[in-house]
Amino acid sequence: MENQLPMSTCRRQISQHSNLRIPSYFFASFVFLSLIFNANDLIAQDGKMTAGDLKKLSIEELMNIEVTLVSRTPQKLNQAPSSVQVITGEDIRHSGATNIAEALRLVTNLQVAQLNANAWIISSRGFNTLFANKLLVMIDGRTVYTQLFAGVFWDLQNVLLEDIDRIEVVSGPGGALWGTNAVNGIINIITKRSTETQGLYVSALAGTFIKDHAAVRWGGKIGKKFAYKIYGQHFDRNATQNLNGTDNPDAWGLTQGGFRMDWTAGKADTYTVQGDYYGGAIKTRGINSGINGQNIIGRWTRSISEKSDMMLQVYYDRYFKEDASTKRSDEINKADVDFQYRFATGHHHTFLGGLGYAMVKDNFVSDDPFFAILPAKKNLDLFTAFIQDEITLNDQLKLTAGTKAVHNVYTGVELQPSIRLALALKKNSTLWASVSRAVRTPSRIDVDYYSPVTPQPPPVINVIGGPDFTAEKAYAYELGYRVQANEKSSFSIASFYNVYRDLYSLERLPGTLTYRTLNGTEGSSWGAEFSGIYQLSNKWSVRGGYTYFKMNLKAKAGHDFDPSYLANDAQNQAMLQSMTELPFNLHLDVIARYLDYLPKTIAVASVPGYFTFDTRIAYTIKERFEVSVVGQNLYKKNHTEFDTVNMPRGIYAKLTCRL
Repeated sequence: MENQLPMSTCRRQISQHSNLRIPSYFFASFVFLSLIFNANDLIAQDGKMTAGDLKKLSIEELMNIEVTLVSRTPQKLNQAPSSVQVITGEDIRHSGATNIAEALRLVTNLQVAQLNANAWIISSRGFNTLFANKLLVMIDGRTVYTQLFAGVFWDLQNVLLEDIDRIEVVSGPGGALWGTNAVNGIINIITKRSTETQGLYVSALAGTFIKDHAAVRWGGKIGKKFAYKIYGQHFDRNATQNLNGTDNPDAWGLTQGGFRMDWTAGKADTYTVQGDYYGGAIKTRGINSGINGQNIIGRWTRSISEKSDMMLQVYYDRYFKEDASTKRSDEINKADVDFQYRFATGHHHTFLGGLGYAMVKDNFVSDDPFFAILPAKKNLDLFTAFIQDEITLNDQLKLTAGTKAVHNVYTGVELQPSIRLALALKKNSTLWASVSRAVRTPSRIDVDYYSPVTPQPPPVINVIGGPDFTAEKAYAYELGYRVQANEKSSFSIASFYNVYRDLYSLERLPGTLTYRTLNGTEGSSWGAEFSGIYQLSNKWSVRGGYTYFKMNLKAKAGHDFDPSYLANDAQNQAMLQSMTELPFNLHLDVIARYLDYLPKTIAVASVPGYFTFDTRIAYTIKERFEVSVVGQNLYKKNHTEFDTVNMPRGIYAKLTCRL
């Protein structure tokens, strides 16, 4: 927990970044290799997919994938009025990723930084720092951010990657539908239905940085309408390194199991029940610190007509996470119920509305005299309601307007309205624009934190939360264009300008040695995001993107705070994924990524810009058995992604069986 909780002292600096030389020979080598093996295919350009493909989708099928994050109901990707990217299960399999955080590197506009062996910091459109807290993350509709600091403990999110259907990522506000924390983006990890995970799946890997990983899953049916699956997995990861080459005490391991059941009752009703249990240990300063948790979710969906349906979802989620070295622990129990109803009136209006309630209980225990959350136990219940109207103005133009009201224990009711306009220019292209307001409601660390920073005799400097801390506010303006240029390519570009008000600050109270959390920062950000997919041949496809980002934060008039504490963002970043089928049932997959220099802040050291790449070579036997070798972070022996911890080069071998 030590890496996610407030730091009272600044970390040491590292030297300024050196010149970065991206190896052109690397790009040339894998492009040349792919051209050789695909020469005949490139000439023919017959557009047919090979029989050996495992559920590959054509560009047209990808653009017609139904996403749910933008409008909270199924909507074709090429018609969505938002900056949305979809990572399929096949994209993840070809990447060689071993957990969700690594898989999210495939999203071209997400900034993903690995802090140590067990912690990641992930953000969209800025604020990527120790307390990244403006991104809403869900797994099958279950929110997984913690009310402790309004961010995500990524080490607790360990979905079986084989069972991921897709990951939907919306950049920009989504508070009008999803509420709390959907300020700069939303992520929903969607797993496959039980009917899609039938039979036996077994995998095992061994490697250097990721020491070992084993998984098994069995899926079956009872009758024609009831399907189920059960699974289990375990992994161990080795430690990272300090800049001087010594090991960090941050190795960890985790065991997780779970189930899912899907039942179809007639033509109108579907039911889903699923759950997970996990437990493990993380090294914190060389001492084993325990983590464990459970969740169970039930969902009922009724389809009334093409434009009318309803959904009721109920879930319970609990986690426990400790830092044994500092004798601190946090436990959150959450019970959530969410109902939504969609209906149409006439030919022009489709309404969507819903209600929700979350009962949240937090218990933060600390025997550390210099770190506390007071009171230790607190109820953090949430009440929500939303309404949205999708207005069809004509065959080409749609206007969507809505708002969500969220009541929280700290600031009462917060409204988050949004207006989106989508213009279908052609059959396969959409121009869209939006104006939104979103809020980040206070967390326990914002309001209830207490720490005497200087553990010496008086005078003692105190740091305390702000009882009058209000919600952080974002006003976002977006303009984007998405097009399927032809049957082999699709592209998307989005621009944005965000204005932020009442952001976090930590300021000394006049005439005292006490620092208190206030809303003393404001600012703006702007940028552009480009992403695309190109099917070079029926055996070779590439996808990637580029993001430009700028932010300007400053202390509000009458306030004294260094806002660099809030953001550690790259100005430029790019990613390219190449997936190639070679002769003799071989596959060559390469992911190259570049992240710009991260400036020094008041809390963390500067980080040099870096380039690296991952490579996966796999051999398949009748689509049932696969042997693969994956190299991660291959360009250098190690590199730094955040502050002063080196991420090592890693290699692992994996055996997979699907029966």
